[in-house]
Parts: sequence; structure tokens; C-alpha cells
Amino acid sequence: MNRIKAGCIPLLCLLLTACGNSPSSAPKQASDFYQPVAKPSSASSSADVPSAEVLLETPRLEVPRSGERMLQHEGFRISYNQSWLIPNWVAYELTKDETRGDVERTDYFDVDPTLKGRQAKFDDYSHTGYDRGHMAPAGDMKWSREAMDACFYLTNICPQNHNLNKGDWNDLEIACRRWARKYGRAWIVTGPIVTSREPKTIGRNHVTVPDAFFKVVLVPKGKTYEGIAFVMANKAGNGQYMDDARSIDEVENLTGIDFFPALPDNVESAVEATFHSKVWE
Repeated sequence: MNRIKAGCIPLLCLLLTACGNSPSSAPKQASDFYQPVAKPSSASSSADVPSAEVLLETPRLEVPRSGERMLQHEGFRISYNQSWLIPNWVAYELTKDETRGDVERTDYFDVDPTLKGRQAKFDDYSHTGYDRGHMAPAGDMKWSREAMDACFYLTNICPQNHNLNKGDWNDLEIACRRWARKYGRAWIVTGPIVTSREPKTIGRNHVTVPDAFFKVVLVPKGKTYEGIAFVMANKAGNGQYMDDARSIDEVENLTGIDFFPALPDNVESAVEATFHSKVWE
């Protein structure tokens, strides 16, 4: 995350300074973002919960993908795949206060000015039958004009089935905002799943069309955390989003992404192994 709030914690500030957020700065390599994150000592808490300074919303690709570039914008962070021309993942923290923003969406899609080299273009999506589907949705960025504008960069976009985008996927995005309000904050990671050996592409630049999409959500609850994941096929008719719920471990195995490596191992194992439906009502 690169948004800096009043009273921002030291380690977070250090990480953000190291990563940089100026549009004129050079694109970062993955290794620039995958920095060691401090964890509390085992004696610091009986629940062994990370302190607030731990940057939870940065996943890690277990198996590096060709052409990965790390991008940081106001409100969210992107692992962009310059081979597929879609993100590997987009991650951010959404707080209760941020769900109540009043910034209007722009609907102005554009190339990402912070990325040099290959990226998707607006016309790649034109007349293809696919929506320009947000991974970090505009509805989560209403707290900041800069964040709202940035979420329309095409590095945050995937070809998405129209009915999915406007239906089941949208319902899940609304639920995420409800969970952020209920628990005070939520850490959200979203991205495409490409399983086809020769995936479909669109446009002159051959933008990869995902086979499915994932969304992983972590919330604080008491002295620990609760987590859940969702997978929806890139087509209409996925049904109620809870029908698509599964453990975070399942989605990690499917995607090769370690979603919350900053958590202590025992907490991460417990949170990712299963989900409790009542938490997500």
C-alpha cells in the first residue's frame, strides 16, 4: 500500500519510501517489494498476532512468472504480468472509513504511466465482448481521487465476462465492503487464474483472457484473523458468491501465490486452512 495516513507506522513508511510512488520513477522488480517483514516475538502475545506495523497486503509468487513487474499506486499494489498483459494479483487494505468515500468514478481507462514496456491498451478490449474488469474495484477507491483515477489504469484490468462483472463478481465486491465495515478493515487480494495451456487472447497486443478469477479476504477478529477465498469462472452463472467460497490454502495451491506471508507461520496455517461461514454472513 502506498497511501500514507496520519500517524502512519514506521516500518510501513520505510517500506513505502523504499518502493517509491512517483509516476516518474522506474518500474520496480519483484525483488524490490519482497522484503523481510518484522514479526513479533513469540513472547509478545499469546495469540502470536502480528503487530500493526506488519504489511499484510503483499503476497508473494511461489513460482516466479516471466515478465513480473511490481507497481505501486495510491491505495493498492499490483504484480503485473508483461507476458499476459494482465495483473498476477492486485492487493490492498480497505478500512471502514474508506468504504464511506464520496469520490465519483471516472470511467476513464488509460495506460499506466508508471510502467515502461509492454502493457494492454484501451483498444485491445474494444468490440471483444469482454468488459474491462477491475481487480481493485472503483467502489473501494472512493476515498481518494488519486486512488480512483489509478484503479482505471489498464494494469488493474482483466478481460472479464460482462454478466460476471455486473452480477456475481459485483455482489462479492459489495460484500467485501460490508466486511471491512463490520470488522474495521479487510486485506483483499484479487487476480486472474489462467489454467489453459494456450489461453485465449484479445486485441492487437494479445491480452490474455483468464479462465477464472480469485479474491482472497483477511479480516481481524478478536486477537486473531479470519480468512476466506473465492474462485469464479470467467463466465456467467456462477451463482451466490458463498457457493464459490473455499479455503485460502486451496487458492494458494491453484494459483501458486502465498497470500499472507507476513503472518506468523502458526497464524497463517490456521487462517488459511479453512473458513468459518458465520464470520462472512
